[in-house]
Formats: sequence, C-alpha cells, structure tokens
Amino acid sequence: MSKPTRQIEEWAGAFGIEYTDRNHMSVEEIDLLSKHLYGITWTEMISRFIGDLDRDMVILEVGSNVGNQLLCLQKMGFPNLYGVELQWYAVELSKSRTKQMNIIQGTAFDIPFKDGFFDLVFTAGVLIHIAPADISKVMDEMCRCTRRFIWGMEYFAETYTQVQYRGHSDLLWKTDFSRLFLERFKSLRLVREERFKYLQDDNVDSMFLLEKRDDG
Repeated sequence: MSKPTRQIEEWAGAFGIEYTDRNHMSVEEIDLLSKHLYGITWTEMISRFIGDLDRDMVILEVGSNVGNQLLCLQKMGFPNLYGVELQWYAVELSKSRTKQMNIIQGTAFDIPFKDGFFDLVFTAGVLIHIAPADISKVMDEMCRCTRRFIWGMEYFAETYTQVQYRGHSDLLWKTDFSRLFLERFKSLRLVREERFKYLQDDNVDSMFLLEKRDDG
C-alpha cells in the first residue's frame, strides 16, 4: 500500500468534496460545457478516439469521481464500465446516480485489479493532480491493468509546469502526458492525439489514445 501523498490527503478531504459538489453534471451538461470551452462537445471528442472500438470492451476510469465520464460512455453504448475513485464521498454519489457500473474506492497508486483485466484504462483531468515525482507510479499501474489501450484527456504543456489551483500550490501540473507514457513504455504506440485549445484563453488540453504493441 502506497504512503498517502499530500495530494491524496487534499482530494480525500474537504477540498476534494468541494470539488465533487462543483462538478456533479449530467451528460448534457458536460457536452454544453465542452462546447463552450472548445467549440466541440465531449461526446464528439470521445467519438473521434474510441467511437469505432468494440462496445463490449471492459473499461476502467482511474479517478472516476461521480461517474460523469462513465455516464457518457454508457450513453454511447459501452456497458462494461468500472471506476476507481479515491474519495469515499464521490464513490457514494456515483452509486446513487449510476446503474450497472462497478465503482469502488481505491487509489491510482495501487489499482485493485489484476494485470491486464481491462481492455482500456483512462483518465480525464486526473494525471494533472499527481505530483511529478509520483506520476511514474500511476502510469505503471495504468499500464499494468490494461490489456490493450490507454486513453487520456489532460492539460497540456511542452514541459512540466506547475499551476496555482484555487489558491493552492502542489495540486496541479500540466505537461505532455502522452509523451511521458511513450518514453516510459516502449511497448506502447500512439494511435491518435489531438490538442484542443480553449476558446476563451491560451490553455490547451490533449486527448490521446495509446495501444500496446503486439510484440510489447
């Protein structure tokens, strides 16, 4: 069991609960927010990356919070959905608003599933909250648990850049997470990456899909 980090302590406590209450959204609300931010809906973005993949895939979201992203995938026809979430409050909310999903409490540092259990493992706005010194541990766990794909949507920067988050330091970093995966795991190849610039400012998010090579 990994020792709790400062980030884990913050997200598991009152600070994280406040985040959860702010981000409790329906699929329709997520699409409207995405349209406002990028000029494209979240559903359309997802479709570009995994819309052609087998609907029977077994999928895990690491840091699923209240299940917003999983609900989007379920609406798109993916029935085999799992989530692992650090915060007990978010897990309980998830269970109250989702059906036929497996969402459990756990940490990205020690994902409670066996090697290769999933066809696809993903994060959405989660890797940015892992300290750079710890990110390799989370990437190792994600790669261990997936049989085939790693998918992500995270803030992008060419190099690691710390960003003040709601008056706090050491809680948010942006970088090229796709590159980090590819440099750490030679068994991975880049299937697709697209960068989405915010309409209202110069921030950029990166969505990427990685696949394990057959010879990896």
